[in-house]
Amino acid sequence: MPELASVIAMLGWKLAIDSIKRLREVKFDIDLGSTYFDFVCEYLAFLAHVADRIAHRDLPPEQRQAFTLALATRLADVVEDNANMRLITQVPGACRADFIELFNRAGGEYAEFGYTAEGPDFGFRRRFASRVREFMPEKDSAWIFDQVMEIEIPEGIKALERTLAGLFAKA
Repeated sequence: MPELASVIAMLGWKLAIDSIKRLREVKFDIDLGSTYFDFVCEYLAFLAHVADRIAHRDLPPEQRQAFTLALATRLADVVEDNANMRLITQVPGACRADFIELFNRAGGEYAEFGYTAEGPDFGFRRRFASRVREFMPEKDSAWIFDQVMEIEIPEGIKALERTLAGLFAKA
């Protein structure tokens, strides 16, 4: 499971950066710094919870638990390794701890919502979009919601589902 989690962590990072590129193309203000870093972390936490739902569907309980734990841990390491994106000095380990806290807090919120063969239900997607809107600049907060719900989530889910289907089939 740690190897599978590493693959998904790297995919998640790529998907988060690709999402930021799309947001910038449509003129959202996501410059390197806190907003950029916060978006990446929020996106990674969302994808990790989606991956957990897919694991729930496709793996036995003990493998799901091992996968999700390994994924959250690996993502926290990736976030810590890229803490310099925040452009402020961080105490070593702080970004890792902050990500684990974010992952746990988001999980409590996402637990209320379902995940079907079509992906996360409306409430799940809406909650993620709401979480993103909280740290966006005022001028973007009204429009980010639609962009996340209609474009960013479907793009990420499609890639995650496809990758996990191949990885879990081998597992």
